[in-house]
Amino acid sequence: MPVKKNAALGFIFVTILIDVIGFGIIIPVLPKLIQTLTGGNISEAAKYGSWLSFSYAIMQFIFSPVLGGLSDKFGRRPILLFSLLGLGIDYMFQAWAPTIVWLFIGRLIAGIAGASFTTATAYIADISTPEKRAQNFGMVGAAFGLGFIIGPMIGGLCSDLGPRVPFIVAAVCSLVNVIYGYFVLPESLTKENRRKFNWKRANPIGSLAHLKKYPIVSGLVISLFLVYIAGQSVQSVWTYYTMLKFSWTPKMVGISLSVVGLLVAIVQGGLIRYTIPKFGARKSVYLGLMLNIIGLILFAFAGQGWLMLVFLVPYCLGGIAGPALQGIISNQVPANEQGELQGALTSLMSVSAIIGPLIMNNLFAFFTATNAPFYFPGMPYITGAFLTLLAIFFAVSSLNHYHATQTEA
Repeated sequence: MPVKKNAALGFIFVTILIDVIGFGIIIPVLPKLIQTLTGGNISEAAKYGSWLSFSYAIMQFIFSPVLGGLSDKFGRRPILLFSLLGLGIDYMFQAWAPTIVWLFIGRLIAGIAGASFTTATAYIADISTPEKRAQNFGMVGAAFGLGFIIGPMIGGLCSDLGPRVPFIVAAVCSLVNVIYGYFVLPESLTKENRRKFNWKRANPIGSLAHLKKYPIVSGLVISLFLVYIAGQSVQSVWTYYTMLKFSWTPKMVGISLSVVGLLVAIVQGGLIRYTIPKFGARKSVYLGLMLNIIGLILFAFAGQGWLMLVFLVPYCLGGIAGPALQGIISNQVPANEQGELQGALTSLMSVSAIIGPLIMNNLFAFFTATNAPFYFPGMPYITGAFLTLLAIFFAVSSLNHYHATQTEA
């Protein structure tokens, strides 16, 4: 059994890796493609970028609980393959988009099918023992990190051939991933752990409301939501911020994101296997969130481009918080509700991806505009640091409750 579980983890790791490579390829060139299609400057491109993120996130918010519930009924494998196929179609739309409207259509399609991480985390929960879940969830982060080493590097290099070429490469990666998953990815959810599909619970409001019956989980929802929004200050603004403030090229952005990927892979693929057992999940959450705050404040006031790479170290070390939180939450929920749980958490992430880019990108656009009250492109990072501090405040009660139950056990 351990051999089979290790093999399954290997399969899901490679599947996520190829998925993230495809996603990472397009990041360095998306602002340039938006500028090409709209004729605007980098600040205006940031606004369009926020609405593209909104389009993806609103569809993911609506459909993630549906796909999570379907994965509890039919298994993880078919839903995961469907998600990857939708992502490939999205990249093809973006590769040949004649107008900005086509980019939005592609993002809507990707959002509907965007449950690859939802299903992957449910898959890992299926094959993990409770004490190993936090560490195994770190594999998602490790695959994400490694994919961000490879993907943005490819995207930056391909950008010399034109802003559309990386999208074609990303589409090929996603479709190869579908073929790979079809032939080698085993099913993780046993027949006895499946449940009937319920439309009342297969909606974002219903799936989140269902978490109320788990006191520790419901208490962490607000904290997790704030962390997700704070993360958008980096995810949504990094490319625009570095291009404007430090005149980085798409190639340099790709290199910087590869550094992000390397650090994330080290932290979530290796470091958390020592920090979580040593410090415990509760202390790992606090430590990780404090490191996030430090990193965000340093980003906001970086005076030179190379400092951004240095300041990535504390920020990425903060990545120990995510798997620890995910492990705490997953351990409170039975096996036949893991898909629904991950769908609910993805919906939560989607809400943050709806709100976050609109807040962060527009803060960036506002404080870099010619009529801004004062010029400060780092404002999104300061906002993210403040939201992370609020997340710690909301997490204290639930994490203390969790610590008490672990002590009694």
